[in-house]
Amino acid sequence: MTVTFYDCKTAPSPRRARILLALKQVPHESVEIDLRSGEQLGEAFRAINPACTVPALKLDDGHVLTDNAGIAAWLEAAYPDPPLLGTDPFEKADIASWNARIEGELGWGVASALRNSTPMMKGRALPGPDDYEQIPALAERGLRQVDNFFARLDDHLDGREFIAAGRLSVADVTCFCFTDFARVVKKQPSEEMTNIARWREGLRARSEFQL
Repeated sequence: MTVTFYDCKTAPSPRRARILLALKQVPHESVEIDLRSGEQLGEAFRAINPACTVPALKLDDGHVLTDNAGIAAWLEAAYPDPPLLGTDPFEKADIASWNARIEGELGWGVASALRNSTPMMKGRALPGPDDYEQIPALAERGLRQVDNFFARLDDHLDGREFIAAGRLSVADVTCFCFTDFARVVKKQPSEEMTNIARWREGLRARSEFQL
């Protein structure tokens, strides 16, 4: 039996897991789920992941991991090299803190801006099996969150190669994917944010981040 990865090439969340799988060099099969057509809401995929989201990772023993947090934790335990969640208590705390901050500020900022303003997502303002109406004010707030996060990130990266713990980590993967995806809401770091540009170019030079 082979590990099966449920992916969507156009979405940032499965890209995060895709990069982690590549960094850990985990053999797997990939199954593409078409989010645009709503395939994630169909009965076939609900049987795999009732949360109706990607990524999902089906393990050799049949267990299914249904979010990035679980996938990252399993990969780190099953494939400890290279370590992407930290190697000592401080590193683990620093990486976890930054990863949560990136998800909460940048990731949800982009998601709020996109899902609360895009006509094709009318009635689908949150991912998952339940329908939620759009709230335009949340789209405006999301755009502001993205701007504010980029400003803080550029300051933080001054003199740093990586975001947390002085090493490549899941925090870099998360931030890289959401920074790229911010283009969908017409947001990118400004030209003056040279620290972010340097950090992105360093990661982009790695083959795993070209996925």
